[in-house]
Amino acid sequence: MTAFAAALAAAAALSLSAPNLPPPGVVSGAVAQSLAAQGATLVDVRTPAEYEAGHAKGAINIPFDRIGARAGELPKDRPLVVYCRSGRRSAIATAELERLGFTAIYDFQQLTAWPGELAMGAKSTQ
Repeated sequence: MTAFAAALAAAAALSLSAPNLPPPGVVSGAVAQSLAAQGATLVDVRTPAEYEAGHAKGAINIPFDRIGARAGELPKDRPLVVYCRSGRRSAIATAELERLGFTAIYDFQQLTAWPGELAMGAKSTQ
């Protein structure tokens, strides 16, 4: 099973109707980590090279400028947690996902805010 397929399978554990979801929007790294631990889909919207250099463990890589073309790979019935390097690209990706009908998008903006383990290498794009 690819890392991408494993991340999507894990997302099945958390639905949009979960009673303890915070309101969508900008969240801290700790809240993002908690959402991911509960099964939200973690999306790194940086370039593949940036992703390979280090990413939040369990994240899939869909560069922000491809998010519209690849949105069909993401579950609409599960929360999404997005990030990039500074917050600019994750904000652009969030706006595009909202335009496409996604409703539970959490943006922790910067990878440096992630309190969990980082993984290196192994592209997770399809």
